[in-house]
Amino acid sequence: MLRIAVPNKGALSEPAAELLQEAGYRRRGHQKELVLVDEDNGVELFFLRPRDIAVYVGSGTVDVGVTGQDMLADSRTPADVLLELGFARSTFRFAAPSGQARDLASLEGARIATSYEHLVGDYLVSRGVSAQVVHLDGAVESSIRLGVAEVIADVVETGTTLRQAGLETFGEPIMTSQAVLFSRPGLTLETAAQHTLEVLIRRLRSVLVAREFVLIDYDIPQEKLEAAVSITPGFQAPTVSPLHDGAWSAVRSMVERRQVNKVLDDLYDVGARAILVTAIQACRV
Repeated sequence: MLRIAVPNKGALSEPAAELLQEAGYRRRGHQKELVLVDEDNGVELFFLRPRDIAVYVGSGTVDVGVTGQDMLADSRTPADVLLELGFARSTFRFAAPSGQARDLASLEGARIATSYEHLVGDYLVSRGVSAQVVHLDGAVESSIRLGVAEVIADVVETGTTLRQAGLETFGEPIMTSQAVLFSRPGLTLETAAQHTLEVLIRRLRSVLVAREFVLIDYDIPQEKLEAAVSITPGFQAPTVSPLHDGAWSAVRSMVERRQVNKVLDDLYDVGARAILVTAIQACRV
């Protein structure tokens, strides 16, 4: 069986569970369930702390895992990213009290509080900056007011928490992050498990594509067909079928979800009618 490490709590947990469920895998019944065997799909799901997942994958205890790129980098575990999953997007940045402008060079000799000491330390070394990195497990935003540090480095999603603490970001992002499916480098599996992994990646990718696209059907006069097809080119090409009267054609195509309203307007303007939009549950592209 293929062994998969899945976040058991936090911002990564629910989106990961939903993604796997949409891809056809079993979902645990309660949060105290630590191991779930999905016989039908040939996988074992292990629910672990997001920060520990890189360690388990790196040691070979499990085959692949889902965690954030920032946690993966902080673990210093060598890894191959198999698929970017598109959720838990964030930016990792330095922050200081509002009005106290800083740049990277000003961090020389500074005390920097963070929960990601290796990520920050490696970044500073790569930039030739020597600073004291203070590790905290949480409440990093309070460390400056309490005199523990002059600067913090933390995950920034909306920035609301920082602003409430009287802080503002500065400099370029240390890194951008999202959830990823990853394995240890050079992972070798038995044939059955390797096939299961390939199916897992293909299924997850299909769900991610389905979330980004919708299916559009519409009728278009024959003389306007080329103009309409240029608006909805689809993946390879749209499906075009002549209607019974011969003067119109029916067209079906996949369209990016974020563009759908503009596409609807453009199709209507060019003469399309009976325009329908359908959600895609899953696909293979």
